[in-house]
Amino acid sequence: MKIGFIGMGNMAQAIAAGFIYSEKMDGADVYAYAPHQDKLKANAGKIGFVPAPTPKALVQSVDTVIIACKPYQIEDVLKEVKDDLKGKALVSIAAGWVFDTYHDILGDEVRVQCIMPNTPAMVGEGVLLFEQNNSLTDEERGEIIDLFGSLGLVEELSTELMGIGGAVSGCGPAFMDLVMEAYADAAVKYGIPRTLAYKLIAQTMLGSAKLQLESGTHPAVLKDAVCSPNGTTIRGVAALERNGFRYACIDSIDEIMKMKNGK
Repeated sequence: MKIGFIGMGNMAQAIAAGFIYSEKMDGADVYAYAPHQDKLKANAGKIGFVPAPTPKALVQSVDTVIIACKPYQIEDVLKEVKDDLKGKALVSIAAGWVFDTYHDILGDEVRVQCIMPNTPAMVGEGVLLFEQNNSLTDEERGEIIDLFGSLGLVEELSTELMGIGGAVSGCGPAFMDLVMEAYADAAVKYGIPRTLAYKLIAQTMLGSAKLQLESGTHPAVLKDAVCSPNGTTIRGVAALERNGFRYACIDSIDEIMKMKNGK
């Protein structure tokens, strides 16, 4: 299988690098197009993919096209390459685009799979949400799932859940970063150097997440295990609750979903 990226921003670079560095694909079978050719060629030399001069040249060279440009650019790109896409597979990582959106433009002549990745895919710890509604062949879908599995956790969601899934996993890294920054500020306030503070907090978050994933234990049980009667941790938990921590987390997702739903 030969794969081509239309768009080579940070996420596309991470995905291409993951495919090549994991040895799931040979660099000679990974193509990419981006309008800034000098930057594209520099990234090609760094990552190992093949740069393409135009979107049409890229599509003509591959079996599967990954749409990785900005969502507002997609319709113009599809107009340019629509005829060349016939009989091929298209994978989209563009926010807000789902199977039906592509099908309305491309019809049945292009096989489509929409995926919502997040930024931790850059270090092989991402969440890759696959829309259940797709038109790939079973063989193609198996290959695509295997490829993206090299970047992190692959999960399938129905079309109606892709919006909330993207809100939680796609926007979630920014919220986790905010938590890390806040607790690092607290550590700095009490004397820990900034660089060490980030390291301690990031590892604490990473370890807590890994413990939950590997044990399958309810987060409340894990929290209770750290909270001794009349201890320091339960006082901190009470302070978070007093300041509406849980409500703030839920409210952040409510705001995103209002925007997604046009409210």
